[in-house]
Amino acid sequence: MSENKTKLAIIIPCFNEELVVKSTVETLLDVLDNIIAKGKIAEDSYIYLVDDGSKDKTWEIIEHLHSENPDRIKGLKFIRNYGNQKALIAGLEGVRELGCDCVVSIDADLQQDELAIEKFIDEYEKGYEIVLGIRNNRKTDSFFKKYTALMFYKVMNLMGAKIPANHSDYRLVSKKALDMMALYPEKALFLRGFFYELGLKTAIVNFDVKPRMAGESKFNFMSLMGLALNGITSFSIFPLRIVACLGFLMAVFAFLIGVETVCEKIFFNNSPNGFATMIILLCFFGGLQIFCLGVIGEYVGQVYREAKARPRYIPEKELK
Repeated sequence: MSENKTKLAIIIPCFNEELVVKSTVETLLDVLDNIIAKGKIAEDSYIYLVDDGSKDKTWEIIEHLHSENPDRIKGLKFIRNYGNQKALIAGLEGVRELGCDCVVSIDADLQQDELAIEKFIDEYEKGYEIVLGIRNNRKTDSFFKKYTALMFYKVMNLMGAKIPANHSDYRLVSKKALDMMALYPEKALFLRGFFYELGLKTAIVNFDVKPRMAGESKFNFMSLMGLALNGITSFSIFPLRIVACLGFLMAVFAFLIGVETVCEKIFFNNSPNGFATMIILLCFFGGLQIFCLGVIGEYVGQVYREAKARPRYIPEKELK
């Protein structure tokens, strides 16, 4: 660390970002230069790009950028696509090994306001170990994405995982937080909740979301659903408790129906009929049981993946 100034690393996960990665790096280098000129960070601060198995020329561009500026541009290439969260984890592990005082993660499309990085540094210098970027609004989101995202945060908080609404993966974490992350061997880390749950001193910085410069978002419905399920199963057993309660209520309901049927037969000599009612109840409770099995299956699948102890990702190349 030069002259005891903060050494900052910026992580950029990339997947098929050939249209924007060069301009993104140039923009972030300007941001670094501006903050360095103000004496807030060290001159050896750098950018670390993680290519998440891109099929286009993203990695070739990263290699070219590294060859032009090897001290400030680092990179890691996955052997295949592992997903955005794994790319972020790889970036955090990579910069921890290379060395830094704190790290900021930001999307390759720079929809998140890169000028907020300086505000992150200001909060870090005040003693905050984690600084969360919170978007001011969701004007750039589609109607579906906007309301499903808001619902997700409400559900997560209901289940005990206290995650601020509208928090993305735009955040600053200190070396102390990185060292604590290294103590967690689990494969399915949900970073949006993980750092907030560490209990370290945390600040919030609000920012505006810009339109994407080029290309299109790599998040689709299935990837967002997978992220949501991973977050819920990683941070809460509340759904399992709901399943247990539903099972108990179904048993009580069945017992009461049985008592009512026996009483009608004994006291009124009346055998209840109602084929349609029986079919409706069978379909309802059958569907409920299948739903409950699905919830349990998600947790069993999570345990299965952890038990296999496979690596989170396999790197193909690294530029240091």
